[in-house]
Amino acid sequence: MNMPLVVQKYGGTSVGTIDRIQHVAQKIARIRKTGTQVVVVVSAMAGETDKLLKMARQICDNPERREMDLLLSSGERISSALLTMALQAMGIPAISMTGRQIGLQTDSLHTRARIKQIDAKRAQQALKENNVIVVAGFQGINEKGDVTTLGRGGSDTSAVALAVALGASQCEIYTDVDGVYTADPRMVPKAKKLDVVSYDEMLEMAGLGAKVLQIRCVEFAHKFKMPLVVKSSYIEGGKGTLICEEDSNMEQPVVSGIMYDKNQAKITLKEVPDQPGIAANIFGSIADAGLSVDMIIQNISAEGHTDLSFTLGREELNEAMVIMEKVAKKIRAVNVSADSKIAKISIVGAGMRSHSGVAARIFKTLSKEKINILMISTSEIKVSCIIEQKHTKAAVNALHTAFGLDTKSTSIKSIEKKNSPARKKPKVNKK
Repeated sequence: MNMPLVVQKYGGTSVGTIDRIQHVAQKIARIRKTGTQVVVVVSAMAGETDKLLKMARQICDNPERREMDLLLSSGERISSALLTMALQAMGIPAISMTGRQIGLQTDSLHTRARIKQIDAKRAQQALKENNVIVVAGFQGINEKGDVTTLGRGGSDTSAVALAVALGASQCEIYTDVDGVYTADPRMVPKAKKLDVVSYDEMLEMAGLGAKVLQIRCVEFAHKFKMPLVVKSSYIEGGKGTLICEEDSNMEQPVVSGIMYDKNQAKITLKEVPDQPGIAANIFGSIADAGLSVDMIIQNISAEGHTDLSFTLGREELNEAMVIMEKVAKKIRAVNVSADSKIAKISIVGAGMRSHSGVAARIFKTLSKEKINILMISTSEIKVSCIIEQKHTKAAVNALHTAFGLDTKSTSIKSIEKKNSPARKKPKVNKK
């Protein structure tokens, strides 16, 4: 009879000290006593990756990405070895594995590699031998045998990929929060924990600044229908938040959460020739560099020229500006400028599919706060606005209240009642 299998992932704060590592080992021991097999994926100890990055930049301003992968992968290896030792000291059979040893194969895009496949034979054998497997997350190998990394937060993706490859019942992500909230509790004191979130909503939230889960891990889970549970590694017995398929039998709230992202930058090209092929030149050059563009806005053409703006992650701004200055000369744009003092504010909710007036309420709410909207983007279950970064806290709190999230009253009727002025009954002319 096959034992049930669960994959757990522990973030950097969960394994940040020896005491925390031993606490995680005790949690795993309790699960093992229930007759469940466990595969654990760990991040680097809190602060370790930043420490390694700092050392690299002291050596070289722009180090080769291949060498950075080898350097940064060491943080997770330390965590996995220490946790394995802690389990073994408790008498639990355990074995640590690197990305290479677990069979996680990627493409060759260093520092941003994507998983191609997992050869799980060695892991399956280790499970047959009754071992807890402790995997160094965030890393794999390419076809040349070089170490690759999956990007910041890639341990989440490692965990979901392994859960799929090994046929786990679910993937549990343990972090320093006890689930997914309607907003960042540090920014919004009245934020509430969500019990269930759909894959589509979580994809939007992860892509819009929610730091609970890495977006690629949610994509992986959605593709293979792997249930995800976000829990706190500090709270015993908490249910956390379940991320799963949307239940068609339940009416979704209009808005599930308010997200913000301060890690944004905007590039503007002034007086770009308004003719075919120009946009292809601009965004083809960005794509060739492996950079990701988010929002795009183009003004109405005047006298054969237009202004074009787009946003991307702030950490990619310097590289993008070098590229855009070359492109601007090539396409004869007047100039190119950058703004890193912006933030993206977004509302997400599956219920937006069937309710109108959501965007109008956002604009009205921000207008009351005297917050100017610089750019707008929408999807089926999301509306995003670019604003000045200094207004982030005011915007998030105002929208959280306007959409009834302070009290979890998120039906469209309750929102309209809360935000509409009291109406007097019309007079009736009786004759």
